[in-house]
This record gives sequence, C-alpha cells and structure tokens, in this order.
Amino acid sequence: MTRRVVLPSRSRVPARAKKGRTKTKSGALSRWFLAQARHSLREQHLPRIIGCLRTLSEAQIWWRPHPTSNSVGNLVLHLAGNVRQWIVCGLGGEQDRREREKEFSEPGPLSRRFLIGHVESAVAAADRVLRSLSPADLARAYRIQGFRVTGLSAIAHVTEHFAHHAGQIIYATKLRRGVDLGFTHLPGEKAKSARASRLSQY
Repeated sequence: MTRRVVLPSRSRVPARAKKGRTKTKSGALSRWFLAQARHSLREQHLPRIIGCLRTLSEAQIWWRPHPTSNSVGNLVLHLAGNVRQWIVCGLGGEQDRREREKEFSEPGPLSRRFLIGHVESAVAAADRVLRSLSPADLARAYRIQGFRVTGLSAIAHVTEHFAHHAGQIIYATKLRRGVDLGFTHLPGEKAKSARASRLSQY
C-alpha cells in the first residue's frame, strides 16, 4: 500500500506585511542617513574648519596663492552659502537670497569672528532642517540652484561638497602654518603629546 506524503506548505507572507517591513527598513535607513549627514557637517568637518580659522592669522585667512585661487575666507563664505541654499532654503523652505559670486570675489578681510559665526549659524540652521525631515522628504523632488534633485541627493551633495572644501582649508592651513593639525586619531592609537606627531587624514 502506497502511503501519501503530505509536505508542509510554505506559509506566504501577506503583501501588506511585506510592505510594512519594507517601510520599516526604509525608515530606519533614512534616519541613519540623516544622522550621518548631521554628524558629518556638525561634528566632523565644522570643528576642523573652525580650528583652522583659529590657527591662521587674519592675513593668512585671506591669502590667495594665485589670483585664480580662493582664500580660506572665500571658501568659508562659499560653504555657508551652499549649505543655506541647498538645505535651509532648498529643503527647509526659507527664501533663497544667496549671491554666490560674492563668496569668491570678497577680498577680505572679514574678521575671523565673523567667519566662524557665519558658518556656524549656517550649519546650525541646516541641522534643524535635517532633524525635521522624514523618509518622504528624502524621496521628494526639489528644484535647487536650477537643478531638479531629490531630498536625498541634495543632502548627499552638500555633505560631499562640505568635506571637499574642508580638505582644501586644512591643506591651506598646513601650507601656511607648517604644522600638523592632529585632527585624526585611529582606533587604538595612543595619544601623543607632541602635536606635530599626530596623524591627519588630510
């Protein structure tokens, strides 16, 4: 007599449950992305830029190696303008009053104190906007500086742009001061007393 073997059927996950899981993962990923962007601007690169401004003399802040090059002061103005236009205005809805060409044509000397306050306030305003965004805001389309972008791509642009020019500011500071700024400490690396012996990722 042949016995019939009944195999257990695969339990199917309802489409609604799958959708719920996807939305949960998407929400977690969005929160992680926004947290990383806020950390990159506020905790990683901004303190280094401020450290450079405090290391340089006011004359060195406005030094240009060549007429076609930008000074550290110009780069700081440019970063503040970019952050405000793309995040504070573009994503946050404030009116865009940016005059981009003046960021590069400014000969200085605007004071160190002004520059620090200017870039700090731009990053603080951007941080408030980033803190308020939802996953839907990251997927939404925006028109910023003539470009059609999503919220996610706008934030990715700003963080990459900020890091790029922060590296230029750090390089110019090292060039003028002849010191290692000691911004980077690798995991497990012992603290060293001599500032010049520290490592810098730039």
